[in-house]
Amino acid sequence: MPYTEKFDSALVYASRLHRDQYRKGTRVPYITHLLAVAAIVGENGGTEDEVVAALLHDAPEDQGGKAILQEIRARFGGEVAKIVEGCTDTYEDPKPPWRERKERYVAHLAGAPASVRLVSSADKLHNARAVLSDYRSLGEDLWTRFNGGKRGTLWYYRAIVEALQTEEDAPVVEELDRVVTELEHLAADHGPATEEAPA
Repeated sequence: MPYTEKFDSALVYASRLHRDQYRKGTRVPYITHLLAVAAIVGENGGTEDEVVAALLHDAPEDQGGKAILQEIRARFGGEVAKIVEGCTDTYEDPKPPWRERKERYVAHLAGAPASVRLVSSADKLHNARAVLSDYRSLGEDLWTRFNGGKRGTLWYYRAIVEALQTEEDAPVVEELDRVVTELEHLAADHGPATEEAPA
């Protein structure tokens, strides 16, 4: 079925919220990531609510915390808000220490509802693809972008894969595993991982 005005409204809302934000370490507008995640969700059988949540999955964490989540609930309904909440690793500003925050999120993801797992796996897949592509271009300089450094970032992506894997893996998780494995092999070719940077 075609998407409704809910999707149209979410697209405009996401674009407005993230208008001045860029992808980490680049001048690529952040909305490109949200569009890509929504496309991955939609191409893998996601409902309209799941696609809308994909467009909005970073809004509370990056653009206003729980107040934004409440606004999402009012505008787009409880199901969208529930998925977005499940994809949010903190509402705090400043954020808690990086490793602690990521360990909590991985543990949460392992038991999360299917809709949260779909949107989160699509998010992580698009991020991992970008990391792999940029690593090929930038080499070891890439890791300065990330709070976890090389070692922490590689740990996080592998932990996410393990948290999402089931006996019947979804295509998104299978592809995420392939991308993360390729990233690990490329990183190993470049030498040992450095320590995590402070959060």
